[in-house]
Amino acid sequence: GEWVVRDDAFIKFLNRSGGLTIGYGSPGKTGPELEFGHMMAEHFDEPVLLIKTAWGGHSLYQKFRPPSAGLPSEEKLEAELAQAQERVTKNNEKNKKNDPLPTMDDITSVYGSSYREMMKEVEDTYANCGDLFPELKGKKLEMTGFVWFQGFNDMFGDDAPAAYADNLKMLIADVRKDLDKPDLPFVVAAIGNNGSKPAQKGMKVVQDAQLSMNEVSDFKGNVIAFPTDVLVDKAAEELFPTWKDNIEEWKLVGSDRPYHYLGSAIWYTRIGHGMGEAKLELLKKCLDRLTLRPAVVTSTRPGIRQSSTPTVAAPRSRRTASGRRSRSGSSRSQSAPCPGFSGSRTRRPPRSAVSRPAA
Repeated sequence: GEWVVRDDAFIKFLNRSGGLTIGYGSPGKTGPELEFGHMMAEHFDEPVLLIKTAWGGHSLYQKFRPPSAGLPSEEKLEAELAQAQERVTKNNEKNKKNDPLPTMDDITSVYGSSYREMMKEVEDTYANCGDLFPELKGKKLEMTGFVWFQGFNDMFGDDAPAAYADNLKMLIADVRKDLDKPDLPFVVAAIGNNGSKPAQKGMKVVQDAQLSMNEVSDFKGNVIAFPTDVLVDKAAEELFPTWKDNIEEWKLVGSDRPYHYLGSAIWYTRIGHGMGEAKLELLKKCLDRLTLRPAVVTSTRPGIRQSSTPTVAAPRSRRTASGRRSRSGSSRSQSAPCPGFSGSRTRRPPRSAVSRPAA
C-alpha cells in the first residue's frame, strides 16, 4: 500500500509543500510534524496548515537569536571576529589562497538571521497560500499556535547554555509581537537527546532552561514545555551502539545518531503526540477562559502535572455516533516551529473558519 496523503491537513517546509504525509523531515525522513499534524487535523473541522522551518546546526544564542536580545557585548563580538580572521588567515596560508578576512558586519549579520528567515517563511506562506495550496484558495489564515523544538547547538561553550532561558523568554515574546498574537499558544518540546541517560553539562542546562518556561508567571496558561527524553525508543537506543554489526536489524528501528533522536519513527511520533497534547491542552485553557468557566486540565504527558485552571482554546469539533464530525461554531488552526513550527487557521466566508495547526 501507499502512505496516506491527507486532504484536510497541509504542510509547507521550506521548498516542499503539499498534503500532510511522510517525508517532511530531512530529505527522505519524517519528523514529529506527522503525528502532530494528524492530531490537529482530527481535532479541527477546518483545514490545517503547518508551516515548518528547520535548519540544522543553528543555535538560539546566535542564528535564532530574538530581536529583543540584541547583540552580544562588544568584547565578545571582537573576540569572535579575531577568531574568525585567524581561521581565514591560517586557511589562506595552508591552501595558498587569498580569501578576504571577515569584517564585523560579517559577524553581526549572522545573529538573528534564522529568526528573520523563520518569520519570512510564515509571511511568504500567508502571501502565497492560494498558489501553494489550491484547496485553501479564498480562505483566510489565522495563526493559532507555535511549537519550538530545538536546543542541541546551544549546549556548547559558556555563553549559549547560560543565556538560554532568557533568550527563550524573549523568543516567545518576540514571536507573539511579530505575529500580532499576544497570547499565542506556545509549546516547547525540550531537548531530549540524552534518552534514558541523565542529561549532563550543557544539555542539562538547556533542558532545564526550556522546562523552566512552565514556571514563568506571564506564561501560565499559554505556554507548555514538556520533556522528550522520557519518550525515548528504548529498542533503538539499545541497538544503536552495535548498529554497524546489525545493519538489517537497525534499519527496522533507527536511521541516525542520538543528536537526531536515532532517526526513530517511534521517538519522533511520541514527540509529535506530546506536542499535539500540549497544543490541545492550551486551546482548551483558552476556550475555558473565554467562556469564564472553570476547567480541570489533565495530561498524560510525562513531567506535566495535573492542574485545575481556567483556560482558552479554539472550539473543538464534535463527532456524531457515526464518527463524522459535526460543526459547532468556528474552530481555529495552529502552527508550530521545529525549531520553527508556526501555524494559522483558515477562515472561509461567510462563516469564520480556521485552518488547523501549522508546524
